[in-house]
Amino acid sequence: MAHNHLTWVEIDRAALRENLEAFRALVGPGVKLMSVVKSNAYGHGASTVAGVIQETGQADWLGVNCLDEALNLRAAGISLPILVLGYVPLTRLGEAAQQRLRITVINPATITALSRSKPRHKVRVHIKLETGTHRLGLELKEAKRLAAQVQRSQACVLEGYSTHFANIEDTTDHSYATAQLFKYERMVRALEKCGYKAPLTHVACTAAALIFPETRRELVRIGIGLYGLWPSRETLISIRERNLGIQLRPVASWKTRVAQVKIIRAGSYVGYGCAYRATRKTRLAVLPVGYFDGLARSLNAAHVLIRGHRAPIRGRICMNLCMVDVTDIRGVGLEDEVVLIGTQGKDRITTEQLAGWIGTINYEVISRINPLLPRVVI
Repeated sequence: MAHNHLTWVEIDRAALRENLEAFRALVGPGVKLMSVVKSNAYGHGASTVAGVIQETGQADWLGVNCLDEALNLRAAGISLPILVLGYVPLTRLGEAAQQRLRITVINPATITALSRSKPRHKVRVHIKLETGTHRLGLELKEAKRLAAQVQRSQACVLEGYSTHFANIEDTTDHSYATAQLFKYERMVRALEKCGYKAPLTHVACTAAALIFPETRRELVRIGIGLYGLWPSRETLISIRERNLGIQLRPVASWKTRVAQVKIIRAGSYVGYGCAYRATRKTRLAVLPVGYFDGLARSLNAAHVLIRGHRAPIRGRICMNLCMVDVTDIRGVGLEDEVVLIGTQGKDRITTEQLAGWIGTINYEVISRINPLLPRVVI
């Protein structure tokens, strides 16, 4: 083992490259490919992942949620174009301009503040259109006013129109997504008719890019798929129905080590609240990972892998520790490697399995792994 970390996330460089190349081949050379690295690259480590992406030359842009994420990437030497997909505070627009960041705009106040700041270079802005998700975004009348304001401004230039699908991942019935796409196209045509044309239009997330070629347009935003995870079971069903044949490989493995092995008597309680009581003489392995690290406290029916075998979690997950039953696993010793997500021997625990045990989705599981944990590129 080349490192001495207690708990860490391994990033498979080859898998990341393969996934990126698969999406590059899918969308073709005429479409710009944005790799979304928001939320610490979905838990994978933003600067680590962005560095690998930049090396490959397969992605044209990066997407982040907020200004600080973008500034951290610039500080790490990432020079690719970056679009801030979320809201940028008015008082910090100068920082965005200085680092040549693209920004998503949904408020007239943003353009007013940009104009007052008199940036050295025009800031490229993307207007987000409201098509039915009802998060950030503007209806047509508001979008026309904002586009007119951008056109008048000496501080910025209109580069794109975007929107986001509400339920394209949640169902195999894509009628709502189709209606959203129709509304988006109608809005863009109306804006262009008024003289507010943008060189880039983008609507496609991973699921849309996979299932609907017509959504790829000039740019696609690939998030969860980049990391080798499917957006949902429904998306996978839709892909198989269309015989797309695309293969993705999970990029991240989450690991820890055994910190102590102990024997407890039958009838002994384990952990806070005496939530588990041993029914037999039990050998426990104590692991230095808990809910602060991203291992959900509700995981009381989960397993980990030790020496290629599944060890059930016993008792409540603590803030920094958890306990697993290794009675039936021979030879478990101090500092043995433990897999929380990933492969060991012939078995594998997937992000989706962990999500199922918690009652959530793979997005939440992987993105909530503590960013303080080391990301080790293999």
